Amino acid sequence: MRVISRVTISYAHDKLESRSMNDRTSAVGHSRRERLHARLFTEKRVLTVDAKKRLLVLAAVMVATGALALGFLWWAVLQPSVLEPMDTAVQAWLKSQQTESLTVLMVVFTEVFGPIALPIIVLVVTLTWGIRAEHSWRPFVLAAGTLSGVIIVQIITRVVQRDRPPVDLMLYGPDMTFSFPSGHVLGVADFFLILTFLVFSRRRAPWIAALAYVVAVVFVIGTALSRLYLGYHWTSDVLASMALSLVVVGSVIAIDTHRTARVPAETESATL
Repeated sequence: MRVISRVTISYAHDKLESRSMNDRTSAVGHSRRERLHARLFTEKRVLTVDAKKRLLVLAAVMVATGALALGFLWWAVLQPSVLEPMDTAVQAWLKSQQTESLTVLMVVFTEVFGPIALPIIVLVVTLTWGIRAEHSWRPFVLAAGTLSGVIIVQIITRVVQRDRPPVDLMLYGPDMTFSFPSGHVLGVADFFLILTFLVFSRRRAPWIAALAYVVAVVFVIGTALSRLYLGYHWTSDVLASMALSLVVVGSVIAIDTHRTARVPAETESATL
């Protein structure tokens, strides 16, 4: 009986230790999940009610404007007579402006912000920012927004299946993939505009923010011109990319504002 009693006590003790260990493991796992969630999703910033409302209205206007413009251009490219005069006229004018030095500049733009270099830039910026920042929410949004645009443009390209300009207009080798919309332009627009918003929405430096937005727009326009000049896209292709970028960037502004912006009353109630 004593042996049975000792075995029973030992079994109960082992069971309690096992349960205690499982509880500690579960607590550690829960703690890690909480820290990960806090790092990714708990960034907060304080805005006035009017400032938060202005951002949400701006986001809504951007999404609506971009969606309407993209919808019109999508419809128009399926009706060749609608946009063909504009597309061919711009292409002919750009061809008349070609010079050796300008061609080199346009090739630089299209390579630096192309499908090889730009993803590397995005990856380096996102990882560096995510490692160095206290919260990884903004790097996560930057990567997610840019990647979302890439996925959407690939889907639209395959659905519309619009041919590129003639091969004899292409100055940097033939490209037989579909044309509408421009992936180069969308990638540059999404990355630089989202990055500029996420950085300067947290800083009280309006003049520097304005300058940063101007630089971002210059990069977008330069990339668009390079794709037109080198003969790889029609004007309506790059306009569609800009319209789609309005939708993506506006969505990012809305999500970030809803997720992180707190008005003073909300901040006070959260601390009580």
